[in-house]
Amino acid sequence: MHKRVRKKLLQRYGRIFGQMVIVIVSLWWVWASTGYRFSEYDFVERVTIVDDGVVFVFDHLHAYTVDDVLCAAGITLAHDDRVFPAREDRVFSEDVITIDRVHTVTITVDKEQYVVQTFRDRVGDVLVRADVHLDSDDLVEPSRAYVVMGHMDVAVTRVVIKEEAVTQKIPFDTKEVEDATMSFLKKTITQKGEYGIKKITYRVAYHDGVEVKRSVMGTEITKEPVTEKVAQGTKVTVRKTHRGACSWYSHTGTLSAANPWMAIGSYARVTNMENGKSVIVRINDRGPFVQGRIIDLDKVAFEKIASLGAGVITVKVEEIY
Repeated sequence: MHKRVRKKLLQRYGRIFGQMVIVIVSLWWVWASTGYRFSEYDFVERVTIVDDGVVFVFDHLHAYTVDDVLCAAGITLAHDDRVFPAREDRVFSEDVITIDRVHTVTITVDKEQYVVQTFRDRVGDVLVRADVHLDSDDLVEPSRAYVVMGHMDVAVTRVVIKEEAVTQKIPFDTKEVEDATMSFLKKTITQKGEYGIKKITYRVAYHDGVEVKRSVMGTEITKEPVTEKVAQGTKVTVRKTHRGACSWYSHTGTLSAANPWMAIGSYARVTNMENGKSVIVRINDRGPFVQGRIIDLDKVAFEKIASLGAGVITVKVEEIY
């Protein structure tokens, strides 16, 4: 072969060989950096996975990257879950892989609902990041220290504590004084009674605007009540006196009586001749129509001067005018 021809062939095939070497080296580098495993890295002796706080330990896994370990361990990830080290990072024996799972939290506050995505955080921190302002008395369910797991509903109850003061009337007493100069039928107020006033201070708790608890903090009397004084006449003037038998009956349940001749609406004093007890009654009926009996007392009036078991007693009846 001519020297010139041979030289051209060597130059041509040399260029081709050089290009093939470059291609082979490039392909090897891509293969080695993406899928190829050196034999000494084909297995990791032990890897610990902390999956949202739960610890798993795996031995002798065929893996080269974090993603290989997760695949070999049968662990799947959601789109927004976080992994450290990164999934494409190379893994070595005794490495610890941490997974932070994304969780959905529905927050109900101020009669509205908000849905937020979060990782394994405390409820209180989630509310802060969601820009939910809490006062010290506000209630959170679950509590602020609770760790979010899975889908969770969080309810915030606004608590307002107020001091409220109300006034109440204090009833007045009535004091009755006998006046012998006035007729027994007359009653006069000599001093008018007045209600007292007291102020009661309450501690009131409201949950979302609804009162749930009220407790007394203190009571103050701002005005003392004034006792009402009443003069009751006791003077009795009689004109005729009668003696005879007295019985009883149930009628109006008041201090009343029946008499054959006394005017309806008039009054009489009836005295038990055996014990001296007396009662003043109003005539409101006719009777009794039994010989020897001059008056029938209503049961209530009869009990003032004798026992009901006595049945019929001897009395003195004085007509009052």
